[in-house]
Amino acid sequence: MKVAAIVIGRNEGARLIACLDALSGRADPVIYVDSGSTDGSVAAAQARGAQVIALDMTQPFTAARARNAGLAALPADAELVQLLDGDCVLRDGWIETARSFLADHPQAAVACGRRRERHPEASTYNALIDAEWNTAVGQARACGGDALMRVAALRAVGGYRDTLIAGEEPELCVRLRAEGWQVWRLEAEMTWHDADITRFGQWWKRTRRAGHAFAEGAALHGAPPERHWVTETRRALTWGAGLPLAILVLAVFLTPWALLLLLVYPLQVLRLSRRGGVAQATFTVLGKFPEAQGALQYLLGRRRGRIIEYK
Repeated sequence: MKVAAIVIGRNEGARLIACLDALSGRADPVIYVDSGSTDGSVAAAQARGAQVIALDMTQPFTAARARNAGLAALPADAELVQLLDGDCVLRDGWIETARSFLADHPQAAVACGRRRERHPEASTYNALIDAEWNTAVGQARACGGDALMRVAALRAVGGYRDTLIAGEEPELCVRLRAEGWQVWRLEAEMTWHDADITRFGQWWKRTRRAGHAFAEGAALHGAPPERHWVTETRRALTWGAGLPLAILVLAVFLTPWALLLLLVYPLQVLRLSRRGGVAQATFTVLGKFPEAQGALQYLLGRRRGRIIEYK
């Protein structure tokens, strides 16, 4: 089965060059969709033989829109497509492993594998993201931005949803599974990822972006039986907005002693730390505040059609 590749990026610099170099000889064509880079990414991609598509930045930008632009440019004989973010590098042997799996599993539309952070030691945030990628193998409900997919299945469901700020891959997988397709995560090394998150503000924006995705995903597919991201949205709004607001109201109108109820947050950290350690528990609880911010931004109709960037 013929494999093409679509890479999306914006000002990824050396990471994009590494991404494209790792695809050499493994996919044909390699399509790079650029979203307004100013760092020479377009020239670097062209120098490496990639077909370059420059998005019209007068239109609202989303990663989903970039991926769809790449899909529209695929040749008619492309059966499989490797989707990649420009900050990721393909691992040796992944294409062969995933292609073989899809050949043996005709109901599988998506095969993804292990995505690892290249520098988890560089910051607490990178380490947390590395742990985030460590999901269970087997048949799955969703994939991330890196995956080998059947082109026919993608086209049958209309590709990605252009307007989504984030969470476009899980939303796509909801529609694929509704049509009888399967999503699989393999126990195989797929990509190196370079988050390069070293500042608290970057982590906050990334987590806010996730909250926006939760709320929008729940609005699209929150009805039974899917209940897509309903629980995640409810938790974000409860812990990140509803509970602190209720405590504040009680403290102002009833008694200042109500502020002691804020101890529920360190208690929650203590409870969660028994499973994943103190750092992961702390940021899981703290993350509910930017998640709630992102969810409320969606619910209030703000920033729709614009990506929330954190790099």
